[in-house]
Amino acid sequence: MQHDSRRLKHRTVYYQDSLRMQVVVFGKQYKEKDLPYIQALFDALHQGGITTYIYAPYLESLIGKVNFKGPYAPFDGYRDFLVHRIDFVVVLGGDGTMLQAVTVVRDAGVPMLGINLGRLGFLASTEKHFIELSIRKLLDGHYTVNERTMLYLESAPALFGEIPFALNDCTLLKRDTSSMITIHTFLNGDYLNSYWADGIIISTPTGSTAYSLSCGGPIVLPNSGNFVITPVAPHNLNLRPIVLSDKSILSFEIEGRAENFICTLDSRFELITAAHQLAVRRNDFCIKLVQLQDESFLQTLREKLTWGTDLRN
Repeated sequence: MQHDSRRLKHRTVYYQDSLRMQVVVFGKQYKEKDLPYIQALFDALHQGGITTYIYAPYLESLIGKVNFKGPYAPFDGYRDFLVHRIDFVVVLGGDGTMLQAVTVVRDAGVPMLGINLGRLGFLASTEKHFIELSIRKLLDGHYTVNERTMLYLESAPALFGEIPFALNDCTLLKRDTSSMITIHTFLNGDYLNSYWADGIIISTPTGSTAYSLSCGGPIVLPNSGNFVITPVAPHNLNLRPIVLSDKSILSFEIEGRAENFICTLDSRFELITAAHQLAVRRNDFCIKLVQLQDESFLQTLREKLTWGTDLRN
């Protein structure tokens, strides 16, 4: 392509200047309505003298649309963290884009700043209208880094390749319009319960504001040290969400009339059968999220859920 030679040139420039702040810009898909905010981000990075890498699949969609006023280079994926000293990953999109970025960052330990181009945005909590201010706060050190615990799925046969972990949740669900399934659940080897339901959600505190919340699960504050099990459309009405220590190991046996069921980790899914052996525990590493000065999880909760606001008038 026409811009390949430019990429090689820019990569050389970056190797010669390793003391500047270096960031990766990550996005999932380009939308024309987001162009003013995308442009504002790259302008702010250039003005701040920040070395900029762009996730390669996202870069392809930006060529010819964004005016890059400074040098940039493609960033191919997880293994590039071993090559470059990256200070931050700036994620453009909604919470789904943040979850996809997690599969790239993995255990690299690089903090992620989410700029919300979507709607709700619990993970991508920085509003798009404050992009320039957000980059300035990064440069000035006006931020903290919070660690978020994750789930790890142990399975036989193995599932999800190199990324059997999730930031939000793991779910076990029936397929499409098939009849409900039975999920026998064990806590540290002891029988806990059998869920006759469309499925169950095992969520982290981070995931408690996602799918689990929509199914009636509780909101759990980050770093509370918990898992939440939330049934999806349970047949036995006495079932309620349960909060457990994240030091627990949960294991499952699934029964149903269908041959296949669905297992998900965040936005990724695979088909499973009753023969799969499944267990969920706390992941060995955490994901780091940037919290800018004057922002907080409680503030995000109030804004997104309109707490403290009288909506009657």
